[in-house]
Amino acid sequence: MADDNGVGRGLLVGFLTGSIVGTLLGLLYAPKSGKELRGEIQDISSDYLEDTEEYIKNAKVKANQLINDGKKKSEELVTDAKVKVDALLVEAEKILETAKQKTDEIVDVSKANINDKGEKLKTAIKKGLDTYKSEVSEEA
Repeated sequence: MADDNGVGRGLLVGFLTGSIVGTLLGLLYAPKSGKELRGEIQDISSDYLEDTEEYIKNAKVKANQLINDGKKKSEELVTDAKVKVDALLVEAEKILETAKQKTDEIVDVSKANINDKGEKLKTAIKKGLDTYKSEVSEEA
């Protein structure tokens, strides 16, 4: 797109330059009086000046449009990025919550296993003591 504008601008500048030079040469070789010639040159130069001013005005309008379009596109990109980041944060929170739940489940199962084995150990020790006491009282 930038190349198209550069080519178009180059063609327009070349056309304007060629028109000015051609007009001036035509006027200089035309059989007219100096006063008429100066008047025509002044008219033509004012026409070209108006055309140039119009071209500059249009270029400014187009530049402002491009700037505004660029701003809109950058705002859209920022908005899209925010939406995607928010979605990623929600997903990360879900993953973190799932990991916490699984960790809690593993901890609960481990506690239950430890408590169960502790109870079995207590029962075994108690039975061992009871057996030891009964053997000691039988010997005595």
